Amino acid sequence: MDREIIEQHVTMEEYERILKLLGREPNLVELGIFSAMWSEHCSYKSSRPHLKKFPTSAPWVVQGPGENAGIIMVDEEKGICAAFKVESHNHPSFIEPFHGAATGVGGILRDIFTMGARPIACMDSLRFGELHDPRMRYIVKGVVSGISHYGNCVGVPTVGGEVYFDSCYQTNPLVNAFALGIVKKEKIFYARATGVGNSVIYVGAKTGRDGIHGATMASEEFSSEEEVEKKVNVQVGDPFMEKLLIEACLEAMEKDGIVAIQDMGAAGLTSSSVEMASRGGVGVVLYLDKVPTREEGMTPYEIMLSESQERMLVVCEKGKEEEIIEVFRRWELDACVIGEIIEEPVLRLFWHGEKVAELPVKALTEEAPVYYRPFKVPAYILKNASYDQNNLPEPKDYNEIVKKLLDSPTIASKRWIYRQYDHMVQINTTVYPGSDAAVLRIKESKKGIAISSDCNSRYCYLNPYEGGKIAVAEAARNVACSGAKPRAITDCLNFASPEDPEIMWQFVKVTDGMADACKVLETPVVSGNVSFYNETATENGKRAVFPTPTVVCVGVLEDVEKRMTSFFKEAGDVIVLLGENTGNISGSEYQKLVEGEFKGRGQTIDLRFEKTLQDAIVEAIEKGLVKSAHDVSEGGIAINLFESAFEKELGFEVEFDEDLRTDFLLFGEEQSRIVITVSPEKLTEVLEFFEKKTVPAKVIGKVTDTGRGVIRHKGKEVVNLPIKECKEIYETSLEKKLSGEH
Repeated sequence: MDREIIEQHVTMEEYERILKLLGREPNLVELGIFSAMWSEHCSYKSSRPHLKKFPTSAPWVVQGPGENAGIIMVDEEKGICAAFKVESHNHPSFIEPFHGAATGVGGILRDIFTMGARPIACMDSLRFGELHDPRMRYIVKGVVSGISHYGNCVGVPTVGGEVYFDSCYQTNPLVNAFALGIVKKEKIFYARATGVGNSVIYVGAKTGRDGIHGATMASEEFSSEEEVEKKVNVQVGDPFMEKLLIEACLEAMEKDGIVAIQDMGAAGLTSSSVEMASRGGVGVVLYLDKVPTREEGMTPYEIMLSESQERMLVVCEKGKEEEIIEVFRRWELDACVIGEIIEEPVLRLFWHGEKVAELPVKALTEEAPVYYRPFKVPAYILKNASYDQNNLPEPKDYNEIVKKLLDSPTIASKRWIYRQYDHMVQINTTVYPGSDAAVLRIKESKKGIAISSDCNSRYCYLNPYEGGKIAVAEAARNVACSGAKPRAITDCLNFASPEDPEIMWQFVKVTDGMADACKVLETPVVSGNVSFYNETATENGKRAVFPTPTVVCVGVLEDVEKRMTSFFKEAGDVIVLLGENTGNISGSEYQKLVEGEFKGRGQTIDLRFEKTLQDAIVEAIEKGLVKSAHDVSEGGIAINLFESAFEKELGFEVEFDEDLRTDFLLFGEEQSRIVITVSPEKLTEVLEFFEKKTVPAKVIGKVTDTGRGVIRHKGKEVVNLPIKECKEIYETSLEKKLSGEH
């Protein structure tokens, strides 16, 4: 085969491996299948050894990694489980923001209902470049529009998420989509093909040429110049068809006959058929001329590698095909038998009676290459070690600093985004976007589910090990602040090229930190995704994204009626700080404001104390001791207080006496801190409770009805601002920047 064609699909080293596995040369169809299945996106060939560090089991884990989604038990008595997963759709969203983001939502929803779960919530974790760039403003609007279009049309609420802005994402925005569904334990379905002679049924939309080699594209670096050429790799979604597919699949699952089911996601028909066969230890024969297509002249190569949306592959018991197919026909969806399960563990493809491919299933899955990439400490880490924040000049006007931080798009309200999403459809949402975590009711149970998505990539850039720990801890802390017990996480690990030893070092250290945090916080990893090659070739070299291990934590409330929010409730309540201020601004939004870059050793965290703090806040909320709880994160404790006051436009007066520089005290982003409010009559009980739990708890002030935010440090008033004015800045900043106003 021509070398140029080979290198369009695999490396020459990988091609030599294919020759040894097959004992012959592959044809073009077979080479395309290897290309997709051995891509980084499908095979995890650079990350697999490091993912083994993650804890994946616990008494409440029903299904860990290896299936379409992870599953945890929510209500043991009633057998109610939650299935959830987060995945990336980064490259498609840069090339075609609307369709890239929309199909990211569609794909993650299919991962949920293929497990037999009805999707009840979506979230999104987004990373964009700076908004002074018109191209980036276009991408932001397109991504948000795509997410809202698909989620709103399909009838699944988008209940929360997170958005960060930094120049490292200027040509590599990150779009990570999360979905969660509810399923009874006895009705869980798996993507594990069994039963020789059972039929393989194609259901859903017709196959087109969109998305061909999408998995391969997601596994490679590209430049903005390639954008137009790669538009063919971006799928186009139809949320209305997805809704039909959800209902049809869930109805068909109620019948006796479905053995296994999987969505046609990355690598389309190739991955769905091969992975189901691999899990079941069987083989599969497909008759590609029977696959419904919407374009004329499609070849076996195109049919196998298309990533057209809204398609599923079902393994059905022999003799029950018509009953299952009839369900899909009734929902006006294509459904037809295109193959069968065989004992010989091979993928065998036919085209109008002619065999066009035959490959061992193990060669495509278990025997895919695994790379133990070399790694080394990046030069910038060593350079940053000498940074001393005390050399910064102290600001003269703290009121201006507060207003500038509230105006920062990373801190400012994401109201412009989430007001475009329907977060109330299905009427399960009990805590809306804007609080620390979204909270969902379960209609058949008194229990609730809390969800939070978090990752501060700046911390991960400056100190990958600590940043990895913090990503897990903050997601869990936000869930705990809602009153829920953190139970498990799903992650999407977004990094640049693993072939760069410095990037690989980031990956190794981040996953080390995440693994340690998951063990201490008892939040096993039950599903996830790795997205490498998030970098772009530029005239000055490569622009790589910061290491961005998005973590979504799912927690369970024993009683959804006891859910907590982050907002001050009424004047006269006492404001208490849990944890301690140490004044570390490394990697903070304040550092970006005053220095324009991130320096130093980053933030650190004591996981044992974090676990103590989270357990204590969950118990305090359960006991009714707390009226609001808001973790301290971007912008520090000053921004935390203003954010807490905005909902009801209440004021506050607080005073600090720590021997720290005022700016470090107010805007430092050290971990394991929560600001709570309590009724004056419960203050003594609250302080005694946290003392017994060995959690530092200190009264710092009170909620007022003055409509002003007042902060004093060692008796000196340093901040005094009207809440309404600050709220106006906070709530309108993002919209103004997206319109190009400032």
